[in-house]
Amino acid sequence: MATEVKVPALGESITSGILVTWLVKDGEYVNKGDLLYELETDKITSEAPAEVSGAITHKVAEGEEVAIDQVVALIDEKAQAPETKDEPAPEAVSEVEPKADESEKTDKEAPTPKPATTTLSPAVRKLVEEHNLDPSAIKGTGKDGRLLKADVLAVIEEKKPSPETPVAKEREADSNPVAETAKRTTRQELSPIRRRIAERLVAAQQQAALLTTFNEVDLGEVIALRKKHQEAFVARHGLKLGFMSFFVKAVVQGLQVVPGINAQLEGDTLVQNHFYDIGVAVGTEKGLVVPVLRDCDQSSFAEIEQQIAGYAKKARESKITIEDIQGGVFTISNGGIYGSMLSTPIVNPPQSGILGMHAIQERPVARNGEVVIRPMMYLALSYDHRIIDGKEAVTFLKTVKELLEEPARMLFGA
Repeated sequence: MATEVKVPALGESITSGILVTWLVKDGEYVNKGDLLYELETDKITSEAPAEVSGAITHKVAEGEEVAIDQVVALIDEKAQAPETKDEPAPEAVSEVEPKADESEKTDKEAPTPKPATTTLSPAVRKLVEEHNLDPSAIKGTGKDGRLLKADVLAVIEEKKPSPETPVAKEREADSNPVAETAKRTTRQELSPIRRRIAERLVAAQQQAALLTTFNEVDLGEVIALRKKHQEAFVARHGLKLGFMSFFVKAVVQGLQVVPGINAQLEGDTLVQNHFYDIGVAVGTEKGLVVPVLRDCDQSSFAEIEQQIAGYAKKARESKITIEDIQGGVFTISNGGIYGSMLSTPIVNPPQSGILGMHAIQERPVARNGEVVIRPMMYLALSYDHRIIDGKEAVTFLKTVKELLEEPARMLFGA
């Protein structure tokens, strides 16, 4: 009897995904541990290994939406593994045979190097074969120069031809009313992943009493502190001191001052958290993911920056796992990197609060009776009003503001 290949559980909030790519061909013999397919959900992309060895039979096609625990393939364990042909041993060269001229030897005996594909992952091998690419000509960014899927996709994207717009075709379209209408609009069915994201966002707004409170912060001291210590920080830790670590530490202290925000509702039960795992929203080509920085109250600025850098790399390579995004108690979203001036972020259930960062802009503000130009940022705290009162929200936001305007207090715990 064949063994069923089922979509594994990937977390309580994930009920389905898209089987984007088969990494093995239908009917191919697979060994236990071989990666079979890539599954894309609204949160992560994962690969599924074979639990047994045998010949595989696909039950769904690439691009289909599949549910958790759905059978997507069968593996016939009774199938025999294909025989591997041994390479013939090279013939021994007689020691008395005269040596060939070096140039002749190079022309006649030197083999043409072939790109090695045995060390490639199934996903990478599938891409290079489909697009007829030479893997040895692509620079790998993985460990020890290993070629990653993201490296191959980048090369494929570069080779895409730019869209052509011949004058004759434009004139023909202009004289054709149907073609003219088609030029003005494009209709495309929403992908299952995008639909799932939309459902979650709507549910978050419908199931919680969301309210947003605003404030603004002068980041002059943070900017000056980064500038003063950046060179030494990079020399010691091998990465830059960013803004996000300051915001994470300020949020942690804000949650300690107002513990009511570090809580969540489970039905009619209020769950108070006593740990500080902070989610940081990261935008990717496939949508928003929120990897979680662990134990931020016990982490130094450098350790927080290292976690952020590690997640950024995993996000670029589509390696974020379900474990990376679970368990956060609060989220920080930085719309400022895209130029956002002000927004109202949506809470990430089951959390009760989210802080929105925005673009830093030099604006005139009053200081000691004088108008001065300062680097200002608007802050937005969205929260679940069912369990958090306005006073708590304002106190939290004011605490974050004060800590960022005097960042030395975070360093000394003042």
